[in-house]
Amino acid sequence: MPEAQPIDVDVAIVGASHVGMATALGLAGALGPELRLALIERRRLGAQGAETVDPRAFALSAGSVALLTAIGVWRDIEKASEPVTAIEITDSSLDDVFRPKLLAYDNRTTAGAPATWIVEAERLLQVLRTKIRNVPGITILAPAAIQALEASSTGAFASLQLADGRRVRARLVVAADGANSAIRDAAGIKTVGWSYPQSGIVTTVEHELPHKSCAVQHFLPSGPFAILPLPGNRSNITWTETSGEANRILALDDPGFLAEVERRFGHRLGGLRLDGPRRSWPLALRMARNLVTGRVALVGDAARGVHPLAGQGLNLGMRDVACLTEVVAVSMRLGLDPADATGLERYQRWRRFDGQASAAAFDALNRLFSNDSRLLRVVRDAGLGLVDCLSPKLPV
Repeated sequence: MPEAQPIDVDVAIVGASHVGMATALGLAGALGPELRLALIERRRLGAQGAETVDPRAFALSAGSVALLTAIGVWRDIEKASEPVTAIEITDSSLDDVFRPKLLAYDNRTTAGAPATWIVEAERLLQVLRTKIRNVPGITILAPAAIQALEASSTGAFASLQLADGRRVRARLVVAADGANSAIRDAAGIKTVGWSYPQSGIVTTVEHELPHKSCAVQHFLPSGPFAILPLPGNRSNITWTETSGEANRILALDDPGFLAEVERRFGHRLGGLRLDGPRRSWPLALRMARNLVTGRVALVGDAARGVHPLAGQGLNLGMRDVACLTEVVAVSMRLGLDPADATGLERYQRWRRFDGQASAAAFDALNRLFSNDSRLLRVVRDAGLGLVDCLSPKLPV
């Protein structure tokens, strides 16, 4: 039986994640319908069950908002997002009755616009899916599991063999398939990093009193506990806990779990009730040693996985999208290969420093604050208090 005709494209993006879909929309917008682009996802788009709903929320920076505006989705996302106009930081023991506000600042730009917006992960995903289905030139292959990658540095194409027998040949393959990227591994790109003795817990709560668009970061001995405001009297909780304690808390029934949330949340917003599922995952730092090789480029969590305490993982990925879109668009407008070595090396050079510096900073902050040393608390609290006195309107 003759082999089926391969699907030939300029760019194949593996992974319909937030970053993967933003990359597809960015390239399609920059190069128009002449660009042949395939978006490959192992699951059917929009077919998630209740048990796989993503309970996270993202803190979108002004730069990410600018990118989402450029690809034509921010108007719809803004309607379901909450601006953050103020941020408060505390540092205390878990059982402290009073948590002093060590640092508070206005989170608006010099033009008065919010510097950060909070959007639920599922809502962002829905808007991106709706947009991408209506863009000419994008072929969606989902569900489609990838069995093998052949990406010779001298060949004119990289080849992706799908489990259903189809084959995709692409001049550039973009790995947007997450922290455990199969494409990264198949391309032979190694990673460096370590696991933390911590787990992340995420859920959403509804509260009696309005949050007034203020985000709060409680630094507790086991890790940071962030309260991210959502539309209405709702907030997303992004919570770092020691792994053993996280397992105990996740095993509790709803009243028991809510009691643990209230113990850390405090009573500033009145009574709480759970308003969404809870999820947990182990925390680790992982950095790809290279962001490109041959006809493969990494973006988002495939390129790096950082500690979530600053909520910057998606913003780092969106900066990958902006940079890769620029270098690929420039190459193709000049009649060059989308995997032109000079362009991809420029992408790697631009994004490597930002990723490494950010990962190191988040790791250092986590280690500094995730302990109950009295001496360290005095030093760090004095430092935060001094910053607050000197810069009451500290910009983001």
